[in-house]
Amino acid sequence: MKKLIFLLSFSILFQSCFSYKTVDYNTIAAEKNQKFEVLGVGGKTIKGRLVSKNKQTMILEKKGQPQKISVSEIYEVKVRKFSILKTVGLIGGMYVFTGIAALAFLSLSGFP
Repeated sequence: MKKLIFLLSFSILFQSCFSYKTVDYNTIAAEKNQKFEVLGVGGKTIKGRLVSKNKQTMILEKKGQPQKISVSEIYEVKVRKFSILKTVGLIGGMYVFTGIAALAFLSLSGFP
């Protein structure tokens, strides 16, 4: 049971440490191997790691598959950033939740 709780808390922790920040297409450095989320004009969202970009196209890779996006079809570009506030809040929230769950368990088991 402890291993399951530990595994679930780690998966939640590492999933929530990142957020996406909107950036200007022209300021993106192509040599950085960052993860992006691109919102297209038609509402289609594409996530992936930047492979290359130029004035006409942006190429993202997701699970080994390159995805070519025309710059004219891009509505918004977001870059994945580490969020320290989400990380600290999540860790604090896990401690509070664990404490409340332990108290509830003890009170239900009849421990004075």
